[in-house]
Order: sequence, then structure tokens, then C-alpha cells
Amino acid sequence: MKQIDVRDGPRLLAGYAEGPSLSAHRARYGDLPHLDAGTLLRLAREWDVRGRGGAGFPFAVKLEGVAARRRPVIVVNLSEGEPAAHKDAALGLGRPHLVLDGAAVVARALGAKLVHVVVPGEQALVVRAVRAAVAERPDTALFTIHEAADRFVAGQARSVLELMAGRPNLPVTAWQPEVFSGHRGRPTLLSNAETWAQVAVRVLRGATSAPDTTLLTWDGEGSPRVAEVVEGTPWREVVPLDLPLLIGGYHGAWATPRTLAGLPVDRDQMKAAGVPLGAGAVIPLGPGECPVTMTARITAYLAGQSARRCGPCFNGLPALADAVAAVAWERGGVERVEHLQRMVTGRGACAHPDGTSRMVGSMLAAFPEDVAAHARGACGLDVGVAAEHELVAR
Repeated sequence: MKQIDVRDGPRLLAGYAEGPSLSAHRARYGDLPHLDAGTLLRLAREWDVRGRGGAGFPFAVKLEGVAARRRPVIVVNLSEGEPAAHKDAALGLGRPHLVLDGAAVVARALGAKLVHVVVPGEQALVVRAVRAAVAERPDTALFTIHEAADRFVAGQARSVLELMAGRPNLPVTAWQPEVFSGHRGRPTLLSNAETWAQVAVRVLRGATSAPDTTLLTWDGEGSPRVAEVVEGTPWREVVPLDLPLLIGGYHGAWATPRTLAGLPVDRDQMKAAGVPLGAGAVIPLGPGECPVTMTARITAYLAGQSARRCGPCFNGLPALADAVAAVAWERGGVERVEHLQRMVTGRGACAHPDGTSRMVGSMLAAFPEDVAAHARGACGLDVGVAAEHELVAR
């Protein structure tokens, strides 16, 4: 894995350089309290923690759903498949006990006997760090670890549940939300690593007074950078706004500097502006590249990363990738792109087609002049990018 540049932050990443040991964790955050289900539910409603995996679903709603049922399953999803996101890896390497504490306090309150921790199998350092953290805890027996495949869709909720059940780590059609019918049909509370860490800091000593924060990943100087940003901070104070940015990762949305200049790092305001924060990955436009060609390369990658288990993934995404490539390199029009977007959206077994379509649509909306220039053959294309496109196409 890439070396990650992790900066100290006000809450989750405070004192990050102290290391991942349980002793350092307890010295900073204190002992984990025991909460009953009623107290935990009341606090969760007050916290209004939103999921940090991409959808931003309220954690309290999930908690209420599983608390009303018997034999709940708790799942920590540390297997972010987004290539541009490294926040879960940063937590696994340096703050594993914060993540585990969040799941443990909920498991105890709900009477869950086991917490499933899903780690990225291809990231050996993260796997070792999480295994070491579990081994040094007094509640070691509470946790069991699963290693996810190296695939974009491996971290999708239903993919994780398939892995836990001993089947291929790929998404399947879900007829009910996980909180009603998840692992082996049982009510399941599944959240990503940052969400569990956000839960933990709200119950640990001295952490509740800190401002709400979110973790972001963006390209630093030669390595990905993970930073904890106070929500409400203007984007112009977070990253340079001299080039367009893809916000939210490969399933995110393109934003121009002008759009971001007037926005804070706030999930509700960003969603209203059409650039949801998603998984918190911020991808700048590549050097010497236009957003149309970059979108074409990402779409080709996403088409190749699908589970190929439903029509929108098996046929729709490859066709969409070809259509976007035609716009980028063959003076193609946008009509076929827009048609294929409509065909794949809302019809897949998982959210992969929807996320890919959303990213493509944001390119059309944010850069109409660039799209029109490509239609006239007026936008230059780097030879290396063209060769890469030909390789992907083959």
C-alpha cells in the first residue's frame, strides 16, 4: 500500500503520533463505559452521527432498527474499496482501538455476542495492525476478522455480508435493508470504520465537547494525505481550488473551483449543491489532463470492477464506458451517454451502476464547454493517456 501522510486532528486523529497501542489509546481517551440499550439510543439521537461510508445515513436510525430485534449482528467495515480513499486505512493503522471501541460499546448495549471486523486483504499492514489491536484487548473474544478481496465493490454492504457467510465477496440483490435481514437473515448494524470511531469519541471521556469533524483524503506531496477537518470549514481553507476536483471518490461528483469556493465542508450543504461528500475522497484533476478524458479513464476502471452479476453491471457499465470514451477521444455526442445513464440507474443489484452514472453525469453538468470542445475535436489528448485507453479497451 501507499505511504499515507496522516496529520493530527482535533478528535479522531488527536495525538496520532502516539501510536496504536491500547495503553496509548486509554491514556488519551479513557476507559470505555458500559451503556444500556436505552441510554445508547437516547445518546445516538442527540449525536446525529451520519454514516461516513458514502451514503451519509443516520446512525441512530440503524441503531433503532437493530435494537428492536433479537440477536443483532455488529459489523465494522474497514475494507474501503475506493482507490482514492485512505481514511479507513489511517484509522486501522493508528487508531484501531477507537474503531473497535465504537463497535464494542454498541455490542455490549444490544447484547451482541460477536463483532465482525472486515479488513482489506490486500493491505497487509492494515490487516496486521487490526489483528494486533484485537489481540491486546481484554475483550478479544468479542471480535472476529474477515479479509476482503481487492476489488472496488468488495466493501459494498451486501458484498461484506456475502464474505462473512463464506461466499464470494461480491454484491447480491437485497430485498430488505441489513437492519432487518443482514448476516444469515439476522438484523445487522454495518458501518464503516470512521462511523464507529465517531461513535466511540462520543462516549469516551473528554471527547464529547470537541467539534464535529470528518476525515478527508486527498493527494499530498507524493503520497495520499488524510486529515481531520472540522465540519463547516470553507473548502478554500482545506485544499487548493485552482483546478476542478472530483469530490467523494470514483462514485462522487465533479466540482469546479467556483462551486467549491462558496461551500463549507458540510454534508447537507454539499448535497444540496450537487456535490455530496460521499466517502470523503478528494481527487484533483490530473496534471495536463481535461476532466472529460479523466472521467473516461475512471469510467473504464469502474466498468472493469463490477461484479458482473446483473444487467446494468454486465452490459450497461461497459457500454457506458465506451460511450464516454467516444466523447473523449472520438468526437462522440452525449446522447448515448445520457441514454445509458438512464438505463443503468436504479436497476443494479448494488449501488455501483448508480454511483458510476452519477460521476459521469456530474462531468456533463460541470464541464459543458469541455464536452463540446471534444465533440469538435478541439481538446488535445496526451499520447500516454491514449495508449492507456487502448489498453483498457482491449
